Amino acid sequence: MRNFSLRLLRAASLVALLATLPAGAVLAQEDAIANADAVVAVVGGQNITEADLAFAAEDMAQDLSQMPPEERRAFLVRILIDMKVMSQAAREAGMDQTEIFAQRQKYLEERALRRAYFNEAIAGAVTEEAARAEYDAFVQQFEPQEEVRASHILVETEEKANELKAEIDGGADFAELARENSIDPGAANGGDLGFFGRGMMVQPFEEAVFALANPGDVSTPVQSQFGWHVIKLEEKRDSAPPSFEQVAPQIQNQLLMRSFTEKVDALMEGVEINIEDPELKAKFDAQEAAEADAAAEPAAE
Repeated sequence: MRNFSLRLLRAASLVALLATLPAGAVLAQEDAIANADAVVAVVGGQNITEADLAFAAEDMAQDLSQMPPEERRAFLVRILIDMKVMSQAAREAGMDQTEIFAQRQKYLEERALRRAYFNEAIAGAVTEEAARAEYDAFVQQFEPQEEVRASHILVETEEKANELKAEIDGGADFAELARENSIDPGAANGGDLGFFGRGMMVQPFEEAVFALANPGDVSTPVQSQFGWHVIKLEEKRDSAPPSFEQVAPQIQNQLLMRSFTEKVDALMEGVEINIEDPELKAKFDAQEAAEADAAAEPAAE
């Protein structure tokens, strides 16, 4: 899993950008593009436009996510004013004529193009229709599993557990006894554990609760590493798939990663790569091989 995650780091900065954009930011950027030339402010004769604000919002996404929505626009204008006056000062000092500036400008141009390609060709493929199709396929393959809802009373000794079991058999209220005697943090709600499936509880507890046949049945005391349990079966049911709304973010992330991998792998076909430093090349090749092996494992399964 770690090796495969290295592959995903190639997309991490762009995926993180989408994840940290404030709610509605993508729509706001689309609106800004439609009104790209609309002037927001003029600084020393230079215009700050809606497009400038949209681009700044991308760069400052993480900072904006920690700021009240009503403060963000003014903050971006302040950043852009600083940018205008400082960039003008840099030009006057000849900083735009240096070799390092030309190299940085080329890097920033390619970064912007990479981001544009990601947004349009990769993230653009992650539509609601695609997510719903993925969800429908998941639902078709979903196999219901038995789930139970149970309550329990946890005490330190078998003797105390037997005493409580006898009281319950005599008609005492289970939830009240749990509130009065259980050392479990859930004692305040009558020991109710909610619904759970197999594999979610320690083995002795799981065996005992799933052996209970009917709602209302109470187990004999059961020992686990936490102490002694008296368990009451509340309900039984078959699990159901989560709603689309519950899993939509996870599905969208999966589709985003899949789209990224497919597009980039296609772009890389036939591209020759030469890495001059032998040590760096060895590490690069090792990562590529590990990522390829990890990516192939789910397909093989």
